[in-house]
Amino acid sequence: QVQLVESGGGLVQPGGSLRLSCAASGFTFSNYAMSWFRQAPGKERELVASISYRGGRTNYADSVKGRFTISRDNAKNTVYLQMNSLKPEDTSVYYCAKSPTSAISRSYDYWGQGTQVTVSS
Repeated sequence: QVQLVESGGGLVQPGGSLRLSCAASGFTFSNYAMSWFRQAPGKERELVASISYRGGRTNYADSVKGRFTISRDNAKNTVYLQMNSLKPEDTSVYYCAKSPTSAISRSYDYWGQGTQVTVSS
């Protein structure tokens, strides 16, 4: 049974940092690309960042380039999202998602339950 469990969300002041983690189980983590999405109230879900199966390739939304970094530790079956210089508009529920492919694609077959990130003073 595939499980994706996010953690690390919380309340942070503008300009602060958070690191999200997504612990994966139930599949061979090192074989698949992974992604982070976010969704704010009343808005569509947005792709934030993706990483290929070995971590050699990454993609980012323009809104987070230079501030967020996606990484993975295949030995720990975990994907991370380091978020720096956070802005109020980064406030969202953040989800990790598994791709059915090793390369970064637009397909996702499993999702986590999400973790809330709130950026406010």
